[in-house]
Amino acid sequence: MHKRLRRGLSALAIGVTAAIAMTACASGGSGSGGSSDDITKALEKGGTLTYWSWTPSAEAQVAAFEKAYPKVKVKLVNAGTGNDQYTKLQNTIKAGSGAPDVAQIEYFALPQFALSDSLVDLKSYGFDKLADKYGAGTWQSVDLDGKVYGLPQDSGPMAMFYNEKTFKEAGISTPPKTWDEYVADAEKIHESNPNAYIAADSGDAGFTTSMIWQAGGRPFEVKGTDVTVNLQDSGTKKWTSTWNQLVEKGLLSQTPGWTDDWYKQLGNGEIATMVTGAWMPGVLESSVKDGSGNWRVAPIPTYDGSSDVTANNGGSAEVVMKQSKNPALAAGFLKWLNSSQDSIDVFLKSGGFPSTKAELTSSSFTAEKPEYFGGEAINETLSKASSTVAEGWQYLPFQVYANSVYADTVGQAYQNKSDLNAGLEAWQKAIVKYGNEQGFKVTSK
Repeated sequence: MHKRLRRGLSALAIGVTAAIAMTACASGGSGSGGSSDDITKALEKGGTLTYWSWTPSAEAQVAAFEKAYPKVKVKLVNAGTGNDQYTKLQNTIKAGSGAPDVAQIEYFALPQFALSDSLVDLKSYGFDKLADKYGAGTWQSVDLDGKVYGLPQDSGPMAMFYNEKTFKEAGISTPPKTWDEYVADAEKIHESNPNAYIAADSGDAGFTTSMIWQAGGRPFEVKGTDVTVNLQDSGTKKWTSTWNQLVEKGLLSQTPGWTDDWYKQLGNGEIATMVTGAWMPGVLESSVKDGSGNWRVAPIPTYDGSSDVTANNGGSAEVVMKQSKNPALAAGFLKWLNSSQDSIDVFLKSGGFPSTKAELTSSSFTAEKPEYFGGEAINETLSKASSTVAEGWQYLPFQVYANSVYADTVGQAYQNKSDLNAGLEAWQKAIVKYGNEQGFKVTSK
């Protein structure tokens, strides 16, 4: 589950300079030399694999896999969530040994590892033929430059989770459909209760990029090692013109996410909405029990109020590391993990939100009516969101690093309750400087 990774990013600079030098070598093929037949033979022969993952479903999925393939043993390791794991993973890459066979990597971080030539291109194992199983929004996150570097585990189409009780106490009968209505509701909620805010946002890189994505911004353009950055494009400015009103007027809670106070305020209604990924229901049900019966789900507000469009926030894929001594067996495990019905069923039971189209559209999934959400069929809204994710988004090939310096730039605008555009311009300068220092050709627009 990737929601817990929004606690802040430490500086993690994967060895991108070396990665660029290896890019030419990586362009000549998959690096595995395998085939789909090799997977079948490897599973029949058996062996031992190491799998790094933090998802709560991993233990049950591994147990189910070992039951189906008793000759294969999988050593499950929780090496930490997000950047904690990425730092350890990068250390094994630099050392040339110690990497797992299969690893969980968030979509935003995957391009950085792909560029470092540390992942197996799975097309030779026939993984490109699995594309139709997944939504376009998640598949484009693993299909990079004509290579398939993993299979989607889950997805995070954005929706608006809102506390109906807080809204009613502020005299608001229906959730906002437009961002203008959202700003107006923010004022009503805070006026009704000075301790209540429509949202908590003290500055988060993943949230910012997702909101720019939904607004139509495409600030990062990547073609190999040529990178263009424009954090003042029309979509970005569309988002800041809305969000600045909340930041500058003090209409956002400054409580950091994923803290005890944050959970408490979600439970007592002092934080009234979360615009976030579809994985959020599991977090609320397990960690915000006091909010049971009060929370609901609505489509993310839009700028015109008529067309449905959203973005992704969070989500991970599993990949095969090039250090694997048995890449065919690792590919077989990965294929089962993120495409077999047995594994997907286990994942859903643990509260995961699927990436596979069959599950997203199944009546049994969309008809679920959790008591926590007042008996609403929330998956109808969330599944619909998965089909309205805007296409064309790209992450930087050093996004992990870029996110790590976000607090020093855009984060300052939040602290000072000042114009986000100034913070974004500072972020852009830091991104361009770092990228060029690492050997990329980075230009500003």
